[in-house]
Amino acid sequence: MLSFSSYFSSGYLAVYLPVCVLLYALAGQRGRRVVLLLFSAVCFWAVSGKLIAYLLLSTLSIHHFGLWLSDVQDRSKAELAAAPKEERKALRARAQTHQRWILALGLSIQFGILLVLKYSPFAVTNLNNLFSALGLSYSLRVPRFLLPIGISFYTMQAASYLFDVYRQKCSADRNLFRLALFLGFFPQVMEGPICRYGQTAHQLWEAPPLRYQNFMLGLQRMSYGLLKKMIIADRLNLLIKNVFTHYENYDGIAIAVAAVCYTIQLYMDFSGTMDLAVGAGQIFGFQLPENFQRPFFSRTIPEFWQRWHITLGTWFKDYIFYPLSMSKPLKKLTSKARKRLGSHYGPLVAGTIALFCVWVCNGLWHGSAWSYLFFGMYHFALILLGNLTQPVTDKLTGALHISRTSLPYRCFQIVRTGLLVCIGELFFRANGLRAGLAMFERMVTASTLEPLRNGTIFQIGMSRKDFFIVALLLGAIFVIGLLQERGIHLGTRLAQALIPVRFVVYYGVILALIIFGAYGDGYVPVDPIYAGF
Repeated sequence: MLSFSSYFSSGYLAVYLPVCVLLYALAGQRGRRVVLLLFSAVCFWAVSGKLIAYLLLSTLSIHHFGLWLSDVQDRSKAELAAAPKEERKALRARAQTHQRWILALGLSIQFGILLVLKYSPFAVTNLNNLFSALGLSYSLRVPRFLLPIGISFYTMQAASYLFDVYRQKCSADRNLFRLALFLGFFPQVMEGPICRYGQTAHQLWEAPPLRYQNFMLGLQRMSYGLLKKMIIADRLNLLIKNVFTHYENYDGIAIAVAAVCYTIQLYMDFSGTMDLAVGAGQIFGFQLPENFQRPFFSRTIPEFWQRWHITLGTWFKDYIFYPLSMSKPLKKLTSKARKRLGSHYGPLVAGTIALFCVWVCNGLWHGSAWSYLFFGMYHFALILLGNLTQPVTDKLTGALHISRTSLPYRCFQIVRTGLLVCIGELFFRANGLRAGLAMFERMVTASTLEPLRNGTIFQIGMSRKDFFIVALLLGAIFVIGLLQERGIHLGTRLAQALIPVRFVVYYGVILALIIFGAYGDGYVPVDPIYAGF
């Protein structure tokens, strides 16, 4: 039976996706729907086997609870229309309470599965550590579960659907198969993007015929992702693995280089995977939401998170930050704080509480470890510090007559933000929080230029040639990103170029992958990083 571990596997790229596209092209509209459903199910089975039962349970669950919410809403509307005016307030309150209980039950199933499978070992381990610290001999058995691929991603999609039905932003879908395709569409089920029902469900079910332009644009996007992953991300892996595993053997400057390299690797790996997901969707004629918008052009940490893993950030904003910050208790708190602290600092009180909850969830979403929670708190602290110091910064730049729109100041902001991000990623990648703290201390206190002078930096996983290849492609990606920032999209222009120009570029990409791709002796295939989350 065909099996593969990622979208970069030869089985997926050379067999699975082409066969799916071929059958899709030969089928009518109903047949195209069947092809997408079948290949989505087989894809999940190929990666997670019998754990597909969890995806099926999530699908059946949101189908049932969505219809339940819809029925209660319809009944409520009918009762309100027939009820006297003086009774309507009580009827609304009763219906709202009923819907909240249904929503809470539906969400408890979705997040309950995720919490048990992903977080119960972490919770039990820490309970045992607490028992030991208290001198108790009692300990619990640490459970071990196999995680289905993409559980953190499709759980968020399932929860967003229930939230949107509850808020009446979308109607409950009575078509179980359309809902199944929305939740399990194979190009995005492993690593996202995290789609909303209103974004993708109906366009997937429409299953339009293949079009040449979509096909070529999709292939372009996928090729770009392959360049990022195979030439940059995978080539950086040996250096990163060596330094993060045995950091105590390396100079602080080597740790700093590894932290920068990991930040680059993570971006190239994840954005490359998104290129494959969005590109595959584009081949079929679907428009999946973008997950990245050139985050390393960001001038502040909040802007960075508006450009990085966009669909996760907007999920937290829509379903955690806004509901909390707009809740009655926090609105009252904002009103009181505004009177005492003023119009800038007053609203920050309630906003900070909501922001703290978001970053606790963001950190733990990435994994069940203290290092991930620290990562979340690190970015929470940076954003909070920026909010608190904004009036001071405004006055200081004004007093020094610094133009905040000038090129030098913008470059300073971009470099500063990039360095702060790299420090955060050091803790994100480190083998535990203690290791991260030790690496950071060594980077700050034990850095010399000796590894750069004597060339030992080129002996820990990457040669001079490797660094040159990575730097060359990074330069090309930087130029492409700079053009995109100015509204120039080379992919669209390439699709409109003369045939000889197009094929020179296409063959150039193929040759680059063959010649410079990180594979063969000395390289170990690296599974996409975010698939583990």
